[in-house]
Amino acid sequence: MITGIHHVTFITADLTRSRAFYEGLLGLQPDPKRPLMSFDGVWYDVAPGQQIHLMALPDPEAGLQRPAHGGRDRHVALAVSDFDGLVVRLKQAGIACTLSQSGRRALFCRDPDQNALEFIAML
Repeated sequence: MITGIHHVTFITADLTRSRAFYEGLLGLQPDPKRPLMSFDGVWYDVAPGQQIHLMALPDPEAGLQRPAHGGRDRHVALAVSDFDGLVVRLKQAGIACTLSQSGRRALFCRDPDQNALEFIAML
């Protein structure tokens, strides 16, 4: 029986650039418990028992054309407590965003490696 999502993993071609996005813009903190592996990467605790993993590996989908709206692409949806603050930070950083077409208070953007992220306002 599935009880939740433990982690989501994204491939990054440039770990420094991705860390600036996930840490500097989204405010996530690296998990120091990530073991040494055969490739570089970072783990972020998002909520108790939930993580985002970045793997520094060559992009197997380089050149793939992605839909303009992240909601029409595979994506992870993240609950946020300060939706308005996130919108301001994304706009100030020049990150393109689209609103959810569902009518929810949610938006989509892409990380530096074109992975689609959805952010949903939690009341």
